Amino acid sequence: MTTQPQQQLPPNDTLAVSPAPLDEPSAPLSVGVEEEFLLVDPVSRCVRPQGHQVAAAAAGELGHRVDTELTRYQLESRTDPHTQMGELFSELRSVRAGLARSATERGLRIAASGSPIIGQVTPVPLTPGSRYAESLSLFRALDDEQSACACHVHVGVGDPHEAIEVSNHLRPWLATLTALAANSPYWGGRDTGYASWRTTTWGRWPVAGSPPYFDSPAHFEDLVEELITTRTVLDRGGLYWDVRPSHHLPTVEVRVADVSLTPEDTVLLAAVIRALVATALKAIRASEAAPRPATEILRAASWRAARDGLAGHALDPLTRQLVPATAQVERMLRALSPALEHHGDLDLVRTQWKRLLTQGSGADRQRAAYRYRSKLPDVVDHVIAATCPSQAPSVTPGGLTGRTEPR
Repeated sequence: MTTQPQQQLPPNDTLAVSPAPLDEPSAPLSVGVEEEFLLVDPVSRCVRPQGHQVAAAAAGELGHRVDTELTRYQLESRTDPHTQMGELFSELRSVRAGLARSATERGLRIAASGSPIIGQVTPVPLTPGSRYAESLSLFRALDDEQSACACHVHVGVGDPHEAIEVSNHLRPWLATLTALAANSPYWGGRDTGYASWRTTTWGRWPVAGSPPYFDSPAHFEDLVEELITTRTVLDRGGLYWDVRPSHHLPTVEVRVADVSLTPEDTVLLAAVIRALVATALKAIRASEAAPRPATEILRAASWRAARDGLAGHALDPLTRQLVPATAQVERMLRALSPALEHHGDLDLVRTQWKRLLTQGSGADRQRAAYRYRSKLPDVVDHVIAATCPSQAPSVTPGGLTGRTEPR
């Protein structure tokens, strides 16, 4: 994917560069991405519990970049860290293609939807393993609805103290990222009325959603220790906040997004999140305090973003006013324009945001596929083809339609 725009936007575009340059950090921040996918049958379009088999087969080609997930309906992929979005985009496409090949060899397809569209969604078949068994013992029926697929973006921040402060600075923008990435309107055969149903199901965990504002690294460590000691989480990997310092990498991990329908959607999200982290680091190094919107307002903003996505209204956590969701995204992008330019991502984000303004979010595109004939199998077919174009092949009776764009 080129980082040059297909069209130059006018000078007064929403991403016009701010006159204030970004001085810190001087080196580009690295970005890595984890994506989760569903396995579906291309004839029935139902989810299928063969994640372990497909992951084992794909590991021969992809190695550490593929793994199993909580349920056997799912696969997880991961990229290496990159500083250039073009390189990240190439690896995202390559990994999806490798997973698709292994799935197709077993009569299946991978689907980048935040929730299963058709099929038996509860209770889920859990992946074997001691940690998943322990999770079931502790969280019980919470595990039943977790065939939900997310996109996690890791941005390199080596200083753990700065990583905690970055979390504080990102809190007001988490709901905006939810709206931008919404891609789970359907759940088990019905339209939920939400753009991101995954967000609502994931929010049921005891440690999920927007993280607290941490007054210091000691505050963070004390709280984490209490959560582990009281068996509220299994371990640090069970801190399911929308943003957190990674427990095993020198990164800030942003976990708020549904899996993206296309690699283009993913790279847009990654570029925006890197710019958010870079902008936060600049503020931290200038001793600027992070805003502190109330937890209740952040929760309300997250709910509104999950419901409306880009198609409705957003609750601005700082003004506490409802605004069009697209206007809230544009406000965020204006604030990020120095960091986007610093990393060479401004043209890429301009082009991809213009595309979303025309096509809508992943949730909007799923619903457009349904409106064509009012049939949910068409939605699954569209998601399969958008996930990896090589999966949109022949027309088979009761199988793939081969149509990649909703009409």
